Parts: sequence; structure tokens; C-alpha cells
Amino acid sequence: MEERNNNTNGNIVAGYCFKTAQDAETARQEEKKIEYLESHMDYGKTENMLLVYRKAIESRIFSTPIGWEYLKKIQKELSRRDDLKEEVPPVALYTVFAHRVGDEIRIPPSRIPQKKEKQDTRKGMIISVIINVMLTAAVIAMFYIAMTSDNPNILNYENNLQNKYAQWEQELTERENVLREKERNLMIEE
Repeated sequence: MEERNNNTNGNIVAGYCFKTAQDAETARQEEKKIEYLESHMDYGKTENMLLVYRKAIESRIFSTPIGWEYLKKIQKELSRRDDLKEEVPPVALYTVFAHRVGDEIRIPPSRIPQKKEKQDTRKGMIISVIINVMLTAAVIAMFYIAMTSDNPNILNYENNLQNKYAQWEQELTERENVLREKERNLMIEE
């Protein structure tokens, strides 16, 4: 890591000369990640090493040869362990180094985002906002319909039940009054 401080070209990191300053900075960030992992790694526990190794591969936290070297180092250490019960997965690079078209080799285009992508992102954001507004309006309309509907639903079931019971109570009271009236008429006639 001291090579970084001694080099005259800002794109050289740990003996690798990167094409862009952005790639060199990514490699420097990976050096910091490696320092952090090394300070917290317990090489005495095989399962913890395997867990860190797998998580690093799945999360794709390393994308330069600096990180890949570190993963290879952990892989070799794990392979030497007798207490490891499972196979050590390979170091996943997740990158393409060259494309072949016939006999011609093409280097992949730069990963620097173009302005067109920003415009596409802006259009996508506008469309997303419009769709969200429409969905919000639909949800509000559904709540309005549910609140004003006569059919019992989760929003108005209590009022509907109270109204129904009140109606039954009124009908029963009316029937009781009719029965009492008939009883009085029968008692008077006797």
C-alpha cells in the first residue's frame, strides 16, 4: 500500500496501472476495505472466514485486481483448512475483459455514464411520478366508494350493524305494541 504514495502516476495502485483515475480510486477504496476486513478478520475461525468470503463474492464488493487478490488469498487459506466441511466457491469476477467479433478483439466501452442516460433517468422519473399520482387517485376513489357504499365493508360495518340492529329493535317494539294492544282488547272483551 505504500507504493501508492511513492508513485508519480496517480493511476498506479499496489503495482497495477489503471486506465482511468476513477478505476484507480476504486482500487484505493478496495485497499481500505481490505485493511478494515484484515483488522477484524479472525483467521482462527474457519466458518467466519468462509462467511466473509461468500458475502464479499455475493455483494460484489471487490471489482479490481486488488480485491480479487485478497479474495484469492482467503480462498487459498480456506482450501488449506482441514475443518472445512464444504467446497470453497471460486472467486467471481463479474466482468468481461474483451469481446471477440470474428478475429477482431474489441475492448469494452468505457463505463462512464453518458448524458443520454441522465435524460432517460429524468424521463423515467417523470413517468414514475405520473403513475404514482394516478395510483394515489385510484386508492382515494376506492376509499370514497367504500365509505359511501350501502354494502357492509371494513370501513362502515359498524354503522351498518348498528343501523340493522336499530331497525330490528324498532320492528320488535312495534310488534310488541301490537301484541299488547291485542291483549288489552282481548281482556276488555272478556
